[in-house]
Amino acid sequence: MIDQKTYFTPKQIVEELDKYIIGQKEAKRNVAIALRNRWRRMNVKTDMQGEIVPNNILMIGATGVGKTEIARRLAKIANAPFTKVEASKFTEVGYVGRDVESMVRDLVEQSVNLVKEEKKEEVKVKAEQIVEDIILDILIPPMKSNSYSHRSPSSATTSVEEEMPQTEQELNEKTRERFREKIKNGEMEDRKIEINVQKPANAGVGMIGGGMMDESSMINLQEMISGMMPKKNKKRKVTIAEARKILMEEESSKLIDMDEVKDLAIKKAENTGIIFIDEIDKIAGGASKKGGGGPDVSREGVQRDLLPVVEGSTVNTKYGLMRTDHVLFIAAGAFHIAKPSDLIPELQGRFPIRVELDNLTKEDFFHILKEPRNALTKQYEALLASEDVELSFQEEAMEEIAETAFFINTEVENIGARRLHTVMSQLLNEFLFDVPDKIGPNAKIIVTREMVKDKLSGLVKNKDLSEYIL
Repeated sequence: MIDQKTYFTPKQIVEELDKYIIGQKEAKRNVAIALRNRWRRMNVKTDMQGEIVPNNILMIGATGVGKTEIARRLAKIANAPFTKVEASKFTEVGYVGRDVESMVRDLVEQSVNLVKEEKKEEVKVKAEQIVEDIILDILIPPMKSNSYSHRSPSSATTSVEEEMPQTEQELNEKTRERFREKIKNGEMEDRKIEINVQKPANAGVGMIGGGMMDESSMINLQEMISGMMPKKNKKRKVTIAEARKILMEEESSKLIDMDEVKDLAIKKAENTGIIFIDEIDKIAGGASKKGGGGPDVSREGVQRDLLPVVEGSTVNTKYGLMRTDHVLFIAAGAFHIAKPSDLIPELQGRFPIRVELDNLTKEDFFHILKEPRNALTKQYEALLASEDVELSFQEEAMEEIAETAFFINTEVENIGARRLHTVMSQLLNEFLFDVPDKIGPNAKIIVTREMVKDKLSGLVKNKDLSEYIL
């Protein structure tokens, strides 16, 4: 059962998405409901739990309006494995290219990484203690209790020589404790030590059997051979700070039960995994009829290959078999040339929730610059703050940037919020180049409306704008 305290309500999910994505309320509501329904399904106490399938979502909207960002942020909110694929990269079975099941294998890989991180957090305290002991042993090796056993046991000197090792042993222990405190307090982070680092054995297996093996079998064979070969140790001279990171990774991995990780990861991917299929309109039949290029049979073939995975099938991964029945699939496309109805009917039926995302307005651009936690203005402010230069934007300046970006999208090609990256780069490149050579630490740069008009006037006047088209 999932703890309700760790799972957001639909309203809370929308509030979280609002921190990063402007507008698109309908899309946010639908993904919030889909995510909450997963918690509801996991808490169904009857056999009905296995029968409840997720309502997959098809998002329709121009590029740069937030389709990918909604899906990515949703996965972060849910702490769920997430993978993004482009449908146009897949090829029909029998053609050279990427098979559709690879997206499920990618999802399981993400899930394994998530579970490993959770398990590492659980063993963190124990791993830190082990790493501390290893570093201490390198700095001040412990004295063996039998190090003086070779001394002559003559009656005249026995009592004195028995006391000496004990005294040196105590001195060694006191020194070790003193150094242990220094290590704990971070007083020796820059000191260099030599550590042994395990190098994984390289299986060096190429394609065998005339290239007839599938990707999963190939990976399993490589892992098996790699596991049989002895691991090599390599000596590295690093600072204690670096050594701690390297050794923490090694020791944490030793403390984790990988069989348990694999089992949990498969379950996590099966029950909470999200696969985002972008550019699904590129494999719709109508794309080629209207100049999209490529044979219809190949596009339809990819759709038919996608169908069993979206419907629910078992996929062989290097971590074990995974069912896709309860994976949430979110597909997206601009559908400029093709229409959703150009997809094969069976695949259309597997995406019952359809959401049309709005094109971004000039006001949306302004809010995108000002409000999100990861707003471009805040990103550039953080970049220059790293060189002790204070950058700030007047509200009128942000309005002018928004207006320019909206105008260029209208005149050339609408690439949504991505246009802001082009405009901001053109606006700030000169400052970014001059820091720190001409503009030193403690300088202040205030971006005004006049500055924006001056620096972006070339973009607005040049109707071709080819230099600035992404």
